[in-house]
Amino acid sequence: MVLRTYFLARLSRLSRDMRNGTTITEFILLGFPDIQGLQIPLFIVIFFIYILTLLGNGLIIVIVWAEPRLQIPMYFFLCNLSFLETWYTTTVIPKLLETFVVARATISIPCCLLQSFFHFFLGTTEFFILTIMSFDRYLAICKPLRYPTIMTSNLCLQLALSSWMVGFTIVFCQMLLLIQLPFCGNNVINHFYCDVGPILKAACVDTSILEFLGLLATILVIPGSLLFTVISYIYILSTILQIPSATGRQKTFSTCASHLTVVSLLYGAVLFMYLRPTTHSSFKINKVVSVLNTILTPLLNPFIYTIRNKEVKAALRKTMTCPKTHHPE
Repeated sequence: MVLRTYFLARLSRLSRDMRNGTTITEFILLGFPDIQGLQIPLFIVIFFIYILTLLGNGLIIVIVWAEPRLQIPMYFFLCNLSFLETWYTTTVIPKLLETFVVARATISIPCCLLQSFFHFFLGTTEFFILTIMSFDRYLAICKPLRYPTIMTSNLCLQLALSSWMVGFTIVFCQMLLLIQLPFCGNNVINHFYCDVGPILKAACVDTSILEFLGLLATILVIPGSLLFTVISYIYILSTILQIPSATGRQKTFSTCASHLTVVSLLYGAVLFMYLRPTTHSSFKINKVVSVLNTILTPLLNPFIYTIRNKEVKAALRKTMTCPKTHHPE
């Protein structure tokens, strides 16, 4: 009954706004307006980063699927993460590049909502996949004898699909409400992508229900997944400290060091944005931190997972090295 009243009120307001001619049809993305004179250099740098991100994450997927020794749960989840990162950056960077080369970067409301949906859907799914990867490392280190029987290929597939489906459902349910809103306020978004906050500010009606649902989803996803990850690593570190030899401890910790680095980057940036007081200057800083999440982290992930991983580096050398052909004399 509450949702029915919610929708009817918004449709009624939308009809009035359309009659009055006040409904907006597009948003303007400001990007980074304070960097006059640096647009072209930044365009080149970010475009180069984007290409490297696509190549790096794509290469990981190819290597894992081409090398039988890497077809184990840890690398299966890594492939999911690389696939996600590829599309996560693709939802944002092309439009960001446009803000550097045009005087007024506009985006239609349907495209803006679509970008927002995929950005938050993929971002939410990333938290779940990283949480599952921490669970995988917990089983591998703390339950090594039972690990092969617990983390079967069927369970890996179920966990991965669950991450994508739950992430999709959480964001899609909110998007169903968001697309019903009429927009007639300020159509300028002071960001380089369609963030939900500025979109809600442009709505002509009360958005308290959507804001509450967004807050609830944020609390469930970010602190919830972080808590699970922290608990997993408490058990992991406790098990590692019980290993008698220093070499054994170092070797065991190296199997989860890459994942721990990625988790620290992601949650560090997110907590930095959400825990800072909301001021004009802090919003500018948050935009810069958003660049870390949407551009730099997807670029760094392939390097983080390969630079200290002997198995991946060996598979990479094997893939990049052409086999010698022997010609009969």
